[in-house]
This record gives sequence, C-alpha cells and structure tokens, in this order.
Amino acid sequence: MKNSMKIGVLTSGGDSPGMNAAIRAVVRACEYQGVQCLGIYRGFQGLIEADFKELNARSVKNIINRGGTFLKSARCDEFKNSKGRKKAYDNLINENINALVVIGGDGTFKGATAFQKEFNFPIVGIPGTIDNDINGTDYTIGYDTALNTVVEAIDKIRDTANSHNRLFLVEVMGRDAGDIALNAGIGAGAEEILIPEQDMGLERLLESLDKSKKSGKTSSIVVVSEGDQIGKNIFELAENIEKNLKNYEVRVSVLGHIQRGGAPSCYDRVLASRLGVGAVDALLNGETNVMVGIVHNKVKLIPFAEAIKSSNQFDVSLVRVADIISI
Repeated sequence: MKNSMKIGVLTSGGDSPGMNAAIRAVVRACEYQGVQCLGIYRGFQGLIEADFKELNARSVKNIINRGGTFLKSARCDEFKNSKGRKKAYDNLINENINALVVIGGDGTFKGATAFQKEFNFPIVGIPGTIDNDINGTDYTIGYDTALNTVVEAIDKIRDTANSHNRLFLVEVMGRDAGDIALNAGIGAGAEEILIPEQDMGLERLLESLDKSKKSGKTSSIVVVSEGDQIGKNIFELAENIEKNLKNYEVRVSVLGHIQRGGAPSCYDRVLASRLGVGAVDALLNGETNVMVGIVHNKVKLIPFAEAIKSSNQFDVSLVRVADIISI
C-alpha cells in the first residue's frame, strides 16, 4: 500500500502562520513512511491547472520558521462547480496521486467535502486559520501567533493612549468568531471587548466608558472584532462615542492583515507538526473525509461534516473574566 501511494498536499484560503510547518511535517512524514509526496501550488486552482511539484525532506528545509505558505494560496471559483472539480480529479489520476492533505479553514473543507463525495477520493484536512473558528478542534494553526501579534500591537498602542489620554478602538480579525478579540483583549488589558457572539449594544458601551472615565481612567483600549454589529463599521462607532461622550478623544487603529503574517510561535510550529504527521498517519490507516484536530492536547480525527457545521464552541466564562478584570 505504501509503495504505491502518492500523497498531494495543498494550502487554501487565507494564509496563517504555521502552514509551512504543517507542509514540512506532511512531506517528512511521507518520506519517513516511504510514500511519495507532491506539493500542489495555489490550492484548488493548482489542482485544476496541474501545478504539481515533487517534494522531499530537503525541499522543505528552513521553512518551519516562516509565515505564510510557500505553496501559495488562491481563490478558485472554477472548483465550486462540478466541471472544475472533474478537471482537478483527472489531473490527480494522471499524476497517480491517490490521496490529498488539504490545509485551510471552513471554505477549504467544504470544497474538499464536495470533491470527496463526487469522486470518493481520500482526503484529510488540517485546520489552518487565525480565526480559530473550526468546530471539533481546540486550536487551529496560526491562532496562537495571531494572538501574540495582536497583543504586541495593542501594548504599543496603549503607550500612545496613555501619553495623550485617548480612547483607542482597535479592530482585529474575526468576522464570525470573537476568539482573537476576546483573548487578546484580556491579555492586553482592554477596557471593553466587542465580539460577534455577544451584541453589547451602543448604550451599554457608552455607559461603561463613561463609568471608566469617572473612576479615574485617563485612557482606554476597546478591542473590536470586525464582525461586531455596533454601527456599520468601527469608524461610525468612533463617531458615535465622540458625539455622546464629549470628554473622550477617540482614535481608530485597524490591525488588518498584519495579524496573518510573521514567524509562527513555538506553539503553532509544534501544533502544525503534530497535525501534519497525524494527517499522513490517517491516510495510511485508510481514513478519509476527516480533519485532524487537537482536543485536550490529543490528536483526534473529526469528520468534515462536523468540522464545518458550526464554529468552535464559544467560551462564555472568558467574558465574565474580561468584565471583572477591566474595572
């Protein structure tokens, strides 16, 4: 079985720190097991265009510390229809690739699920997204690094906030999940944290900020997840605060794609390595249509259907912690 097996690996969707470490682990696990491995460049687009390159242990040297993905990533509308997926399947068969490891988030796993159902092709997924919004795994690759990037940025913003007695609204990534905002907000000592899972509302926010001012706080940091629903956007929110609280001078900082970049943390490198090896093990054991995740620090297999059905469980207790320590 091993001698005839050839595994393809690709990255899809938004890049996240640690993807290179995961690719490295997949390639080296394949070589350790005596299995051929091909890198597929530009995700599903590369599948359709047969953009393949054989990889070995030396091909992936010196990438464990690099952010992003050397295999590249790209949007691919063509893969969303059956004709495009058939073209991808034909390319895999022509290249004698008989299993896939896909590294990405929710959209990646949905595409992989459709492909697997149509062609019964063995696929195992590795969760790589800074949002940590995949169900069935405690952490996704890149989340820890993004948290540290955000906390470091907020620490620097606080220096300016304190120097000028200002209120800073700091927008972080998380359209549907507030994990980055909530955890980074606690870690950086934010006065308020606005997340999609809990609609705080403008009135409550204004009351809280007014109370903070009266308690003696001369500056404040509010961390805002991009999916928060107070106002059309963070700039409108800033205008509403200044309009209602005349004693606040408000500034906005949108961290944007800086959160995706940078060298992965040690945690993300180790997590990526564990999941990469786990993905190859799963394919060699005949598993398919599953994601390799981490649950209570143990590598687990989670069906794609479960992984994509909803976001990861939101920790309500952290909201209480944030409320208590921000007084």
